[in-house]
Amino acid sequence: MQIEEKPPYDTPFEWIGGEAPVRRLVDRFYDLMDLEPCYAELRASHGSTLEDARQKLFWFLCGWLGGPDHYVERFGHPRLRMRHMPFAIGILERDQWVACMDQAMQETEVPEALRVRLKSSFMQTADWMRNKGV
Repeated sequence: MQIEEKPPYDTPFEWIGGEAPVRRLVDRFYDLMDLEPCYAELRASHGSTLEDARQKLFWFLCGWLGGPDHYVERFGHPRLRMRHMPFAIGILERDQWVACMDQAMQETEVPEALRVRLKSSFMQTADWMRNKGV
């Protein structure tokens, strides 16, 4: 039986370093989405501007990672699946979202052990958000 090592901090929010690193991560995520051709389908699903999505993801991730609940304070329960229903999310979009976030985590130097844990959680959540077959 393998015993999982306890993370060095109580929450992923503490581990990542607080709001400033979360902001850098979110900004890099959307910059990559806007710049990299390999994320074209993901970018196309976001409309002409990324500013609203950028701010909402920052607020959401702060709370999701165990920090301040900025998103909930403004909008109530995230109801992620319901809020994403207007967008066609299939395997391609899921995979591009997770790959883009993983690249952003690497480029913003999220600690490797935390990055691996978050990537797994992001994949589970992104897979749950799928609302089209492919």
